Amino acid sequence: MFSHVTIGTNDMKQARQFYDATLATIGHVHFADYEGVATGYGTGEGNQTWLMAPFDEQPASVGNGMMIGFLAPDRASVDAFYVAAMANGGTDEGGPGLRPHYHADYYAAYMRDSDDNKLCVVCHKPE
Repeated sequence: MFSHVTIGTNDMKQARQFYDATLATIGHVHFADYEGVATGYGTGEGNQTWLMAPFDEQPASVGNGMMIGFLAPDRASVDAFYVAAMANGGTDEGGPGLRPHYHADYYAAYMRDSDDNKLCVVCHKPE
């Protein structure tokens, strides 16, 4: 559905540390770097996540109600993503677990990155 998602950052080094660790847990690798201005992650098959300094040269800021949800292949990957996030400057917004109010197999974790962007990692598959 999407080509890419862009996440603004005020500290590319810290953001790279966070996203190198977390996105690797769901199979997304760092594939591009543009001299600290932008860096890209993906699987090589379409969907991409980019970290960038805002083009308007103003500080990056979070959007109220904005959240990016990353799809995990299994529940263990949700757990690993969350652990990596907490170990690399993330803050907890809801640890790994089932959220049956969405559907019976909705297994997710919620966190914020070092720029305070809200993230979710979710697996929709049964155990």
